[in-house]
Amino acid sequence: METTDNRLLLEECGGKHRVRISVDRGGTFTDCVGIFPVEPTAKDPSGERVVVVKLLSEDPTHYSDAPREGIRRILEIATGRPHPRDALLATENIESIRMGTTVATNALLERKGEPCALVVTLGFRDLLKIGNQARPKIFDLSISKPDVLYQHVVQIDERVTLVGYAMDPRPAAQNQSDETNVVVGRSGEHVRILKTPEWATVRKQLQQVFDTGIRSVAVCLMHAYTFTAHEEEIGRIASEIGFTHVTLSSQLSPRIKIVPRAHSATADAYLTPGIRRYVDGFASGFDAGFGDIRIDFMQSDGGLAPVEHFSGLRAILSGPAAGVVGYAVTSYSESEKISLVGFDMGGTSTDVSRFGGEFEHVFETTTAGVTIQAPQLDINTVAAGGGSRLFFRNGLMVVGPESAGAFPGPACYRNGGPLCITDANLLLGRLRVEHFPHIFGPSEDQPLDMNATRALFEQLVADINAEMRARHTAESAYQNKSVEEIALGFLQVANETMCRPIRTLTEARGHNVQNHSLACFGGAGGQHACAVAANLGIRRVFVHRLASVLSAYGLGLSEVVHEEQSPAAAIWSNEAQQPLLARLEKLSRVGCRKLISQGFLDSQIRVQRFLNMRYDGTDTSIMVPESTIGDYQLRFESMHQREFGFVLRNRRIIVDDLRARVTGTLSKVKSGQVYDELKSLQCRELCEPNTHPAFVDTVSVYFQGGYRPTAVLKLGLLNPGDVVRGPAIVLDCNSAVLVEPNWVATVTSTQLVLDNTPVTTLDVSTHHISTEIDPIHLSVLANRFMSIAEQMGRTLEKTSVSTNIKERLDFSCALFDQHGNLVANAPHIPVHLGSMSHAVKFQLDRFSEDLQEGDVILVNHPQAGGTHLPDITIISPVFHDSRIIFFVASRGHHADIGGISPGSMPPNSCELFQEGASSMGMKIVDRGEFQEEAVRHMLLEEPAQYPECSGTRNYRDVLSDLKAQIAANHRGIALLSQLCAEYGLEVVQEYMAHIQHTAEAAVRLLLKETRVKHPTGQLSGHDFMDDGSKISLHVDISEDGSALFDFTGTSPEIYGNTNAPPSVTHSAIIYCLRCMVQSDLPLNQGCLAPVRVVIPENSFLSPSSTAAVVGGNVLTSQRLCDVILATFGVAAASQGCMNNLTFGIPAIEEGGVRYEGWGYYETIAGGHGAGRDWQKGQDGVHTNMTNTKITDPEILERRYPVILHRFMLREGSGGTGMHPGGNGCIRDIEFLEAMSVSLLTERRVFQPPGLDGGGNGACGLNLWERHFEHKDKQVLNLGGKNSVFVQPGDHIVIMTPGGGGYGK
Repeated sequence: METTDNRLLLEECGGKHRVRISVDRGGTFTDCVGIFPVEPTAKDPSGERVVVVKLLSEDPTHYSDAPREGIRRILEIATGRPHPRDALLATENIESIRMGTTVATNALLERKGEPCALVVTLGFRDLLKIGNQARPKIFDLSISKPDVLYQHVVQIDERVTLVGYAMDPRPAAQNQSDETNVVVGRSGEHVRILKTPEWATVRKQLQQVFDTGIRSVAVCLMHAYTFTAHEEEIGRIASEIGFTHVTLSSQLSPRIKIVPRAHSATADAYLTPGIRRYVDGFASGFDAGFGDIRIDFMQSDGGLAPVEHFSGLRAILSGPAAGVVGYAVTSYSESEKISLVGFDMGGTSTDVSRFGGEFEHVFETTTAGVTIQAPQLDINTVAAGGGSRLFFRNGLMVVGPESAGAFPGPACYRNGGPLCITDANLLLGRLRVEHFPHIFGPSEDQPLDMNATRALFEQLVADINAEMRARHTAESAYQNKSVEEIALGFLQVANETMCRPIRTLTEARGHNVQNHSLACFGGAGGQHACAVAANLGIRRVFVHRLASVLSAYGLGLSEVVHEEQSPAAAIWSNEAQQPLLARLEKLSRVGCRKLISQGFLDSQIRVQRFLNMRYDGTDTSIMVPESTIGDYQLRFESMHQREFGFVLRNRRIIVDDLRARVTGTLSKVKSGQVYDELKSLQCRELCEPNTHPAFVDTVSVYFQGGYRPTAVLKLGLLNPGDVVRGPAIVLDCNSAVLVEPNWVATVTSTQLVLDNTPVTTLDVSTHHISTEIDPIHLSVLANRFMSIAEQMGRTLEKTSVSTNIKERLDFSCALFDQHGNLVANAPHIPVHLGSMSHAVKFQLDRFSEDLQEGDVILVNHPQAGGTHLPDITIISPVFHDSRIIFFVASRGHHADIGGISPGSMPPNSCELFQEGASSMGMKIVDRGEFQEEAVRHMLLEEPAQYPECSGTRNYRDVLSDLKAQIAANHRGIALLSQLCAEYGLEVVQEYMAHIQHTAEAAVRLLLKETRVKHPTGQLSGHDFMDDGSKISLHVDISEDGSALFDFTGTSPEIYGNTNAPPSVTHSAIIYCLRCMVQSDLPLNQGCLAPVRVVIPENSFLSPSSTAAVVGGNVLTSQRLCDVILATFGVAAASQGCMNNLTFGIPAIEEGGVRYEGWGYYETIAGGHGAGRDWQKGQDGVHTNMTNTKITDPEILERRYPVILHRFMLREGSGGTGMHPGGNGCIRDIEFLEAMSVSLLTERRVFQPPGLDGGGNGACGLNLWERHFEHKDKQVLNLGGKNSVFVQPGDHIVIMTPGGGGYGK
């Protein structure tokens, strides 16, 4: 591994294929590692030499292909003979080539893949444009979404559906039928064939696409995961026509959920032809022996695949996956069993992962807007790398997500680039100009430019100091920061940003992050490893000697993997167990035969078997591995308990998929040898580093508190057993490792092992800082506050059981100061954002001195800060020395809390009691005791006292979700306590106030800028609900940036349910203001500090305590946003509605047996309003006050007795204009059983208005198609709000409104 090693390939091995080569082709650099046999020496008795070559991925003036050039250089080093670039590369010495590549990833990110077509079932042409209907960023008014990958869509007139449905409570032969058009699918489900395609028509449709020049096609039909015949015939026809690449979703990803399956099939058709061309081009530079050497490519799941089996879909995480294998094999010990966190910091981003003895896979991920349904290592990417840009915005120091890229790169790269993390490390002395390659400037021979970096930092620091001084009246309140302090502050913000996804991978999944070691690799990771580990409480860091090329090195340690998967839809039972295990064994044999055909012996093959299991009624499945005890149910329950904190003892377990992962190992590598070496090493500390041969220099490096003399040492000249005490910089050929003060580095033969000494443990108040505002600590603590809210949300998502909370994510979590002011609210559901503080303050006043430690409060009444009754808020006070110091709260939309209709979303309610259970505030936990009797009384008995009303129809799930909310609050309390232990209570409370003042300043600036555009400061707007009720708004902006939002003129309270409590109006205001700021800003109470709100009493925005409000939360809230954004002239109206649909069946009694009923609720996307700053409104997306996901069509039909015939965009429904409005959607549902259906919608009378001359969007329309035997169908307009009882064969067709256009 040393640069002085010049041993050549053993003479007797020449020409005998003994050089093993691994290549990781990245976006900027290509890393190559060659290993070949050499003469052993006393210093290196291994008899193998490792050669590293690093080169630019693109350098067309010198070579056409970077991996091939790297291989050429390795062969020259190994043989000592020239290998000319202009000749075919000789393969006689190459044993194997293993490659990871970003070719597929870059094509996806840059949208430079193969032109392709998507073939889908009729009615689903826009399936991938709509997706799950949620927008990526809730505060992005422009709603930027990546384009779809296909150029053409072919709709096939075919249809199948499933027999029976999962929610049927009756024991039945629901999956059986004697009909001739019913077949058994490969999942075991019975499938009814409703329409077989006209194959001549299909051929004609495909020929038309072929004639446009497209040669790649993806096929994805409804329920093809189990019924494959139609896809297979289409694939056969396409091949006959001449398509060179045909992807069938049923073969590629045989799992239920058509949206991710169609995304995956399209991605494969889009990427694989490019991969094939790249491989062919790569191979063309070798001699005729290329076909005789083994070529494997790394897949996203951490396994290698032969080149002929490599596809674009499985290549997306190729490089990062190899890095995970690299650190897992080199740094994990089966005997020690200390889990690892992988920390791979590169130029533009950082990848984090976890390894605890087994690779952790996920099976549905989103990359560049494309949902991929394929096994991938669980790697989280955060936009913080060496090239991440540094900003000061709204009083906060911000790192990324923007990157300077390779060009112009950081300021120090001599290309006029901006300040980046690399510049901060350079300024502080952590990167050394003298030891960095001199490759910059016009002649590419100059060093890094420290002067450019310092000049930009000095200007930025002057701006920061000026702005911070302006925020203080007393000159002494703010001490100017030095350039070094600000640079270090940016690094602290970056480190905290990188810690957040690590906490997600560990703590949010039931693992204690402090029980892990950090495995650091990547070009920039060594400069941040100690600080990131200290932030997380991790005491040990591993840095491999080949850390800068660990992905390439990991390729050489990887195994060849083949996976077989088959869908299932089985209920786990003693009877079902043996047939499932038999199927699993059959899959295993298929996989083994595949590897044997590649030349593996039985002794080299290992099989891992999995069942994908979940509880009935949920969508959250766990891939359960075969265990030594052989009981999948016990293993499932154990894994469920660890990750989600509970098991459901009386709930059926469903098996969705069977999976066999078959691995072939060519050479066995013992993992975790570093632990054995550490135990046997004779360590010696370098007390005088300047006397050691590895010593280079002593330099000044800036740490917390000032500059410190720091030894610079060369890693290649350090010997195993050498111990270096920080501060020190250890240099490798391609990277530098910063050993921070209070850390020690122990050198082994393969690693640099960094250990934290007890001085820096996070026991008590480790950060001694002032309570006075400081931009560095403000930025770090803002990240921590938001991280706590996010982790509360993950706890709630994990521990809940209902579809609404666990899958639709209809919840929010937040933390508040001791006065009940919002401090941080994770970006969940916008309508919850501004209203939860009202609930907290109401309870603070209501209970006054009656709150004790261990109390938890439940509230949902609109007069007590609620929105509508299904949204139940759980509030927990946090105590210290018997006084309240904070509050944490969570709000979730519960599936049913009683009232006059299932789902508690009645379209025709006129009184609050008709909408279900309500509470002005009750202790659900009293001094640590859960009050189940009181909860039962509130949910079951109180609502049933009213005429035509019942209590909750699903008490078990509601109770479980309430306990999940309590658990989320408990998590928030624990994290706040940890934060106070680090910083001290007084500091945390003061910074909660500072962060609110920062938000206030940003909103004031926005309002001042608005007043400049409108010199009078007077803005007005209005709109109407469909019943004619008017929302009137007058905004009066003062010169100091304060504003009056006056809703005088708004119509009176409605005898209906579109009344909205004041908390909803405050939510709409705070959401719109936050969107209009258009930059990173913590959303908190400070956003409303400059605003005074006037709402007329007894108007429908401030109704009486008995007023029905269910529509106010889901309809009026949307109209409020439309009015506010139009009043400010920012955006035309969006659909102004959430399009609420509920249907279900009440409890029934048959043969003396009572069967529970069920209900379903969804909101449906519509058109997005155009604006002055974006080209077009987005089609088919949720806007403004909601962002819930919609159920996948195949899941919908599996669970409920319905057929979804159409879910597509409603062409022409968006308003015309210079910037057109977005189109709404069409959703056509056929019902297979009699049931009640309710619609609660708006914009069915008044069109969504355009802005500045833009055209109005189209109104929505709700139709009931009644089908009669022997009679024509009857089509009825249901209006905006209605409840009907449908019969089998009836359709409900919902056409959602379009968005308004902008400009003439």
